[in-house]
Amino acid sequence: MRLTHLVASVLLGAGLAAAPRLVAAQPSGGQPVNPGRTTQFLFTRGAVVQRVGSRVTPLAQNVRLPNGTKINVRSGIVELPTGKITTLREGDYVNAEGGIVFGTPASAAAARGDTTVAANAKFDPYVHVGTAPAHVLGDAPTDREQLLMRKIELLNRKMALYSQTITNPRDDQFSILSVVEGQLESDGSRRFGKGRFILLPRDGAPLKALEDTTVLQITLPM
Repeated sequence: MRLTHLVASVLLGAGLAAAPRLVAAQPSGGQPVNPGRTTQFLFTRGAVVQRVGSRVTPLAQNVRLPNGTKINVRSGIVELPTGKITTLREGDYVNAEGGIVFGTPASAAAARGDTTVAANAKFDPYVHVGTAPAHVLGDAPTDREQLLMRKIELLNRKMALYSQTITNPRDDQFSILSVVEGQLESDGSRRFGKGRFILLPRDGAPLKALEDTTVLQITLPM
């Protein structure tokens, strides 16, 4: 009897050793993926597919997005990182960031527990009425308008200096005229004389050289 028990124990142990090991089941969290910015996980025809532009790819495994959102590709059930669970309907999709975009008002309402919205309801079209927003003219002048105003101002000064030079020629007037002409040229290239400027004080003091990179306002001597 003891021999029989011993033989049975040996055979049982050998059988367990020869039996294949069971592989641990994969967690239900889904296959981790790193989708591109334009990737969408669309629920259509009873299943979730991956859509990138016009290309649609069937999915065989559940999906887990980088933010923790889990998508069951067969049922359309989506589990958000907060633990909230919702079910996708036809036309709904999950974007790469884990946000849900509803295809119809009914599916959006169902996600918040509202079943009063008709299944065939459609979103109202949004139409922007008004002028094109590409270039809006406001109270503040544009860069081009500022340049034109600046150029007109300098031209007026130039004409005034020419008349003063003809009636009452002075050496400092010629210096002012050369500065104005230099600024007119620099205005054409949108740079107001970057580098060396001439400072002309009101009291008629000697001219001074000023190193700077900002626009120097010319003050005509009285």
